[in-house]
Amino acid sequence: MDRFKEVKRVSVLGLVANAFLLFIKGFIGFITGSQAMIADAFNSAGDIFSSVMTFIGNKIASKPIDDDHNLGHGKAEYVFSLLISVSMIYVALKLAINACKSFFITNEFHYSIGLVLIAGLAILIKSLLFLYTRSYYKKTENVLIKANMLDHRNDIILTSCTLLSAVLSKYNILWVDSFVGFVIAIWIFYSGLMIFLESYDVLMDTAISEEERKKVLKIIDKYPEIKKIQHFNSTPVGYKYQISLTIFVDGNISTFESHQIADKLEKEICKKVDDVYLAIIHVNPI
Repeated sequence: MDRFKEVKRVSVLGLVANAFLLFIKGFIGFITGSQAMIADAFNSAGDIFSSVMTFIGNKIASKPIDDDHNLGHGKAEYVFSLLISVSMIYVALKLAINACKSFFITNEFHYSIGLVLIAGLAILIKSLLFLYTRSYYKKTENVLIKANMLDHRNDIILTSCTLLSAVLSKYNILWVDSFVGFVIAIWIFYSGLMIFLESYDVLMDTAISEEERKKVLKIIDKYPEIKKIQHFNSTPVGYKYQISLTIFVDGNISTFESHQIADKLEKEICKKVDDVYLAIIHVNPI
């Protein structure tokens, strides 16, 4: 499986679908004055930006190691995920302000059967996109695909709320529209914040998870020649980690034998621990 081709396919499909949804949501939203549908349209605009950032970030991350980037370009995924999250937070704040103004100051919302039809169509499209991206996320565990997958899932729920407000407006229950617009804004803000924190952690070189660390230590425990370890360090590189550690072996064995142990251990860790792409082991006598 070509991981980067899969991400490219997901981002292009998301871009096309969200451009279509932006047009139809924006058109019917501004005609009817529905704050919920307008918020939904802005959410689709944010999704377009996310798809573009996914495409660019994936293209950069797919570049091989070179003299200027000895650990590759994998962190580009998280840089662009960070940009996606910031844009989501900004849009959320703008939508929340507009929804509050509509709720407390004026409400020019008018019921339209078009609102119901567009909301239903959007839910169908987003459901298909969610299932599609989820299948690829399970294969790649790519943070950019994850961001798009969560966007699609959120859109299903939020557009369902838009559909509810459209139906209720037929019975002159208009305040629900502004309220739903505000809820959508809060949801976008929360999703953006979660993506921001995840990307920030990786960019700040957060260590490998405790679960994966225990897997490495369990492998080391199977080597009776290793008396103790020190300096267990890990560095995120894209979606995987480079780890380094020092092992202590009997000082009476030959240098060749001690390095054979280290070489075998490095290969076993990389093979059995999915989150590790490179293990560097230093040997000391004891």
